Amino acid sequence: MNHIPATTPASSDDVQDGVLEDEAFETMRTDAVLTGRAMSSGEFLAGLIANAELETVGRPDKLARDLFPDVDPVVVQRIWDRALAVGLHAGRRSVMPRLYRDEMDRIAGALEEAGFHAMGGSVARSRRLVAPEVPHPADGEAADGH
Repeated sequence: MNHIPATTPASSDDVQDGVLEDEAFETMRTDAVLTGRAMSSGEFLAGLIANAELETVGRPDKLARDLFPDVDPVVVQRIWDRALAVGLHAGRRSVMPRLYRDEMDRIAGALEEAGFHAMGGSVARSRRLVAPEVPHPADGEAADGH
């Protein structure tokens, strides 16, 4: 059935409906594009994880050990999810640790304050090793230490 164009100007209701349709379309488009990006990133991360699984066990015939057949699958999944979150977080920090200097100081302090002294000390040590304080030349010391 063909739509015959109106010869009269559109009513405000028609314009409002068109705006709502445009907003709905834009929402759907944004949702689809961002979901596609997330799925693509997920596939990329899955490849990195599969690579790491084999690299950390050494041989393909050892991969079945990661199924932990004697443990409740729900428990294994919970452990897997938590370990993955922790590993990815640590991996991001390891790439450019100096960008996380303040975060590492804050976390070390929070752990110490909560009584987790070994963990707090570990975070503080890592922070000192990978993100040491570097005096800025504007603070009175030249870049070469003089």
